[in-house]
Amino acid sequence: MKPSLWNWSTRTVVTIGIGAALYGATSWIGIPIAPDTQLRPAIALLAIFGALFGPVVGFIAGFIGHVINDLITSGTVWWGWALGSGITAAFMGLIYLSKDFNAQEGIMKKSHLVRFVIYGVVGIFVSLAFSGFFDTVLMGEPNDKIVVQVVSAGLANIAVFLILGLPAVWAYVKRNRNNSNLSVDR
Repeated sequence: MKPSLWNWSTRTVVTIGIGAALYGATSWIGIPIAPDTQLRPAIALLAIFGALFGPVVGFIAGFIGHVINDLITSGTVWWGWALGSGITAAFMGLIYLSKDFNAQEGIMKKSHLVRFVIYGVVGIFVSLAFSGFFDTVLMGEPNDKIVVQVVSAGLANIAVFLILGLPAVWAYVKRNRNNSNLSVDR
């Protein structure tokens, strides 16, 4: 049985810390594709932590991880984009709420796979629209620059999600399906 979203344990807090640290430490790795925009493999971690631990854990890990990365790389936190990373992971984590989906027990149907793709793609564009709006309205960034960033980041993030994130979650579920005959002694 999946743990509740709101039933937090030490494991939940540690998972958030590990997710944030991994995302923060690996987000600097990327290929520049537009002004202040990169194709970042770390986006796959948002899919993994969201799907495996739910939207709340995904949001917090993505948000804190982005803040860590901003502080390490530039010393300035771009709050709109940090919230955007959290939003992306939260949307990807919506699959966790789907009936009969349980990555730990190896349960993921084709309908779950389709929903995961939809949640991920929609989440990427919702988060980037939010981040772009935040930067334009609150930070005074030029609209032309933000449009280029949002479109290029959106396409790059979708590619990373589909090429790395989705197969990673699928492989994890499949691995657990193969080991489903094991039991835990308590």
